Amino acid sequence: MKLLYWAPRILSIIFILFLALFSLDVITPTATTKEIIIGLLIHNIPVFILSIILLISWKHEIVGAIFFNLAGLLYLFNFLITINRTPSFNLGYLVPIFIISVPAFLIGILFLINWKKKKTNKKLLFKK
Repeated sequence: MKLLYWAPRILSIIFILFLALFSLDVITPTATTKEIIIGLLIHNIPVFILSIILLISWKHEIVGAIFFNLAGLLYLFNFLITINRTPSFNLGYLVPIFIISVPAFLIGILFLINWKKKKTNKKLLFKK
């Protein structure tokens, strides 16, 4: 039970930190401090949104179930639209889907399982 409770939360933190690493590409020797700060803020918008969702999901798992799955779908659709615009397709394009969408779906599913288990436990408590 504890593993089921902590798994989506810990995976969410790791996933959010992983996404934050992608924003470090704005730090270049030619960029000014202002450009770096603005770039970090813009690149970390998904990180900020997912962090807020995680804070809400900590207590209300259904929010995490909905929004992490939605984030995975949003990235998947955005990625597929981008791939559709490129003239040549190779299997290397599928790697980002597995790196970003699959963990988001996994976290969303774990939050959903956690929410359903909590809901079932509440029903059992009220029956006694």
